[in-house]
Amino acid sequence: MSAVPPLFDAGFAGQFNELLRWRRDVRHFAPRGVKEADIRALLECAALAPSVGNSQPWRFVRLRSPAIRDALGAHVDAQSVRAAERYAGQARHDHYLSLKLHALREAPELMAVFCDERPEAGHGLGTATMPETLRYSCVLAIHNLWLAARLRGIGLGWVSIVDPDTVRAMLDVPAHWSLIALLCIGYPAEESDTPELEQRGWQARESLSDRVFER
Repeated sequence: MSAVPPLFDAGFAGQFNELLRWRRDVRHFAPRGVKEADIRALLECAALAPSVGNSQPWRFVRLRSPAIRDALGAHVDAQSVRAAERYAGQARHDHYLSLKLHALREAPELMAVFCDERPEAGHGLGTATMPETLRYSCVLAIHNLWLAARLRGIGLGWVSIVDPDTVRAMLDVPAHWSLIALLCIGYPAEESDTPELEQRGWQARESLSDRVFER
């Protein structure tokens, strides 16, 4: 049965563009907690993401244990020290060490996102030649969650300096789940429409024209 699609007017389009511009990767969080109803709403928005074959391969693990929080913080700190070695002898070395790369100890909410590499849903449709589309589907779900959070004034920080196998073992999830993201969620300590890495002189946003090609 056909449904009548909603009409998105120019005002909504402008607000949507602003939402995209104000999506930030947050590293500094206020101590204020996030309501359970809001977390549920974010997950429901994430689950509206498109997925290959409608496989819905995302698996969200909320991390509530203080012991796990401490272990993850120590793990990421160690990985950060190792990552700094790639900049040894470069001016960026000290710059890298000065960056705040995670808020695993301070963020009110922590969530790990995994991809089920063998989901029953979807029956393998669309993954025969590109199985990585399962992981792409999970990234789309995270982006949905990110925008839904920003809409509510909630910030999200994606922590990527991890060893996926170590984190998977630490969280005791099935072996066929692949780690996609470790997320810090909470209200930003301060707001900005400019990415922190740009503010800190690490990397500015470059011209879109340099990233669009024709054949």
